[in-house]
Amino acid sequence: AQLHYSVPEDREPGFSVGDLAKDLGVEVRSLATRNLRLVSEGGQRHFRVDLAAGVLLLDSRLDREALCGQSPTCSLHLQLVMENPLQLHRVEVDVLDVNDNAPQFPKPEVVLEITEVANPGTRLPLEVAEDPDMGSNSISTYELSPSKHFALSINVRGDGVKMPEIVLEKALDREKVPVHHLTLTALDGGNPVRSGTAKVTIHVLDANDNPPVCDPPISKVLLEENVPVGTLVTKLNVTDLDEGPNGDVEYSFKTSNNAPGKFTKLFSLDAQTGEIRTKAPLDYEESSAYEIAVRARDKGSPAMEGHCHLRVELIDINDNSPEIVLTSVSSPVQEDATPGTVIALIGVKDSDSGDNGQVRLQIAKELPFKLVSSFKEHFSLVTSGPLDREKASGYNITVRAVDSGTPQRATQKSFYLRIADVNDNAPNFSSPFDTAHIQENSLPGTSVFSVSASDPDEGSNAKLSYSILDNGMQDVPISTYFRIDQDNGTIYTVRALDYEQDKVFQVPVEVKDAGSPALSSTAVVHVFVLDENDNAPNIVYPSVPKGSAFHQAIPALAEPGYLVTKIVAVDADSGHNAWLSYQLQESAEALPFQVEHRSGEIRVAQALRESEDSHRLVVLVRDNGTPSLSASVVIVISPEENSVQDFSKSLDLPQSSPEDTNLTLYLIISLVSISLVSCVMFALAAARC
Repeated sequence: AQLHYSVPEDREPGFSVGDLAKDLGVEVRSLATRNLRLVSEGGQRHFRVDLAAGVLLLDSRLDREALCGQSPTCSLHLQLVMENPLQLHRVEVDVLDVNDNAPQFPKPEVVLEITEVANPGTRLPLEVAEDPDMGSNSISTYELSPSKHFALSINVRGDGVKMPEIVLEKALDREKVPVHHLTLTALDGGNPVRSGTAKVTIHVLDANDNPPVCDPPISKVLLEENVPVGTLVTKLNVTDLDEGPNGDVEYSFKTSNNAPGKFTKLFSLDAQTGEIRTKAPLDYEESSAYEIAVRARDKGSPAMEGHCHLRVELIDINDNSPEIVLTSVSSPVQEDATPGTVIALIGVKDSDSGDNGQVRLQIAKELPFKLVSSFKEHFSLVTSGPLDREKASGYNITVRAVDSGTPQRATQKSFYLRIADVNDNAPNFSSPFDTAHIQENSLPGTSVFSVSASDPDEGSNAKLSYSILDNGMQDVPISTYFRIDQDNGTIYTVRALDYEQDKVFQVPVEVKDAGSPALSSTAVVHVFVLDENDNAPNIVYPSVPKGSAFHQAIPALAEPGYLVTKIVAVDADSGHNAWLSYQLQESAEALPFQVEHRSGEIRVAQALRESEDSHRLVVLVRDNGTPSLSASVVIVISPEENSVQDFSKSLDLPQSSPEDTNLTLYLIISLVSISLVSCVMFALAAARC
């Protein structure tokens, strides 16, 4: 007999599959006696027979998916053997599917790729989910999580398997959303419905559709000049929304073949990182700013590029000292130049800028000059006061230029300004009055005195010439007595001088310079003629012819002391040379007379004898000069009776002439003048000291 049963796969062991005794038509009590036994095909024991109840029981839990896999039907075949009589019965048990398995995808995560330039409608096949259950318990449908760009499409194969596909509905932009995360759900048809999910990751493949972009496209960097070579200027911020080679950027300077940028010699660019560094010293004075163009190019195919513009502005530092330029110097300058006379034109420049380039010029305050600004960076050096070459023949002028930077820089330039002489000073004698002495009878051409004058001017203005002025003070022109060397001021005699004729001379000397106009001054040299003993004494009384004798009678009884006569003599010389002394010439016999040494009086020295005859006396008159000169007179004294002489009447002395009186007056005036001048000079010298 053929028995057919069915049992759900999820039943527990002991579940009654079927009533064998009833279905076989055998009494239950006979099953044991007939030795009913169950033989399974395939050696697996899933069932057992309860002989007491005559039923087929489930011996172990069945798993249809394990027993039959994906077979649409799942049947287990059993054989029942009974003896007495021997009978063989075939039993077929259908294992019924129960929705005990949820759909399951082969991979919990599915990674898909799609190019960002894919057109809408592009399909991405998905792997089919697996569900061991069969029939209605198998996969019924698929669901996709919501997406703006993707939708789910389910196709049915010829074998009835449903094939899920993801369909692109909206264009992609990898740069906005590079990765899309979706969830795919597989649902079976069981009750309750079971499901399985898989994460779907869709990578949007980059297409080189974005150029490199500089942020910002135009930038400015402030950089101090003279920074060390290798200093980082900036790092370009360039982004390329593409990825991979499409987003790899290389940097290069953008220059023109016809005019390559000068900045390429001063700056370096790292092609990989976009770092711009200095590769040479930067000088603000050479260029205050640099415009740098950079090309950013990706490695896509075709390559796309962007452009960055960088302006590097240098900050000036005070690295340059001011420079002084002497445009013109008027040297020498006349000492009579009026205040405000332009001496020099001075230019100044400083290559720095701003305060670093603002320059001030300075000169020493004690100088008689000042700086006047003519116009920007140009100055005039002008006189600020009177100049006097005699006080300062020149000036070392140092012009100092100082900028306003921090720290300050300064430079200086010196030049010598010579002051040209102007004939503004008259010659000046060392003394307005001088005194000289000269022996009378000196030979013509004898040097009397040398006057000396000085002139603080120079050159021809200080070239002096001397001359003697005729002022009419002498009766005879002074030039007939003296001459002067016009070059050295030495006064010489023209002829021999006679003290007895002229005792003093006033010699006016003029000194004149060679300037234009010439200036002059005068001085007076008082030349005193020194007396020489060149005149012998002259006996004026008694006056007797040469070779004759003077006869004088005296009383015969004249007593000692009686004044016989008086010898009167004069000497044209003066001083010691005119000091006269009287003496008797020695004779063989003793004379009773004597002569007063100084007065020249002849007196009776001793009483006369009555019988004495006349006496002959030789009286010598000698001066005190060297050598001494003398004169003599012979006096014959005759004693006579009743001889009385009025000596005062007979003594005829010469009277002084008016000319001698005038000469004496001149001499006194000269001595007084010289004394006064000497006092004044001594007072001035004392005041200066």
